[in-house]
Amino acid sequence: MTSLPAVPLTLEGASVLHQMMRFRWTAWKALAPAQQDAALEEAAATLGAPQSATQQTAVYSLIGHKGDLMFLHFRKTFEELNQAQIALARLRLSEFLEPATSYLSMVELGLYESTLKLYASLAERGIEPHSAEWNLEIETQLARQRQAMAQRLWPAIPDRKYICFYPMDRRRGESVNWYQVPMAERQRMMHEHGMVGRRYADDVKQIITGSIGFDDWEWGVDLFADDPLVFKKLIYEMRFDEVSAAYALFGTFYVGVKVEVGNLAVLLKT
Repeated sequence: MTSLPAVPLTLEGASVLHQMMRFRWTAWKALAPAQQDAALEEAAATLGAPQSATQQTAVYSLIGHKGDLMFLHFRKTFEELNQAQIALARLRLSEFLEPATSYLSMVELGLYESTLKLYASLAERGIEPHSAEWNLEIETQLARQRQAMAQRLWPAIPDRKYICFYPMDRRRGESVNWYQVPMAERQRMMHEHGMVGRRYADDVKQIITGSIGFDDWEWGVDLFADDPLVFKKLIYEMRFDEVSAAYALFGTFYVGVKVEVGNLAVLLKT
């Protein structure tokens, strides 16, 4: 029997695109009120189109200097994300939007515990890793999990007032390297990490997306809450657990206030 794979199984769902924009206020203010109204009505009609689990867009007013607006798109495929990006670019309003950055990822559920159990079961039965029988057993298990976790793989964008988005990596250098830690140890640390988050489940909704091979970081984290203080408390407490204290690297944080697309005029009308 060869060594068991080190990579945990994952389930993937919605394709996700964050678009952070700066707003060209000077050019916008130069428009006649009627032109502003027309641009806002067009944007509201496009962005406010009927939504479903596989076709959602939300808009947030960013706080701070990193941008003015963030457009969050959930779609079924990357092709549909590309169509959402193009649709936004075609709007009259886009003439006043300057891209600050973006983030491309996919809803991801890590299956550390299930992976360990399944790999152990397959090894006990003498099934060789990566053999045809092994791959069939893996796909059968993943198919069951996808069905059971469909709501988590295709979530609705939470209807909360505030959003906090940040990308992150696992450390792989210096004195520690997440990718050289045995899977059982990684599973233990991730379980402890997850237990912290569960204590905040009523106050904050979390959506984790995977971005390895898609963007500059490995994961994206979206937190949604009606009180932004919970972001600070949750993330601060998590810094003290082993997986974060020893192995986590964090990217730029973006915090924003949700804007209903029909109320863009309240935010932008001069």
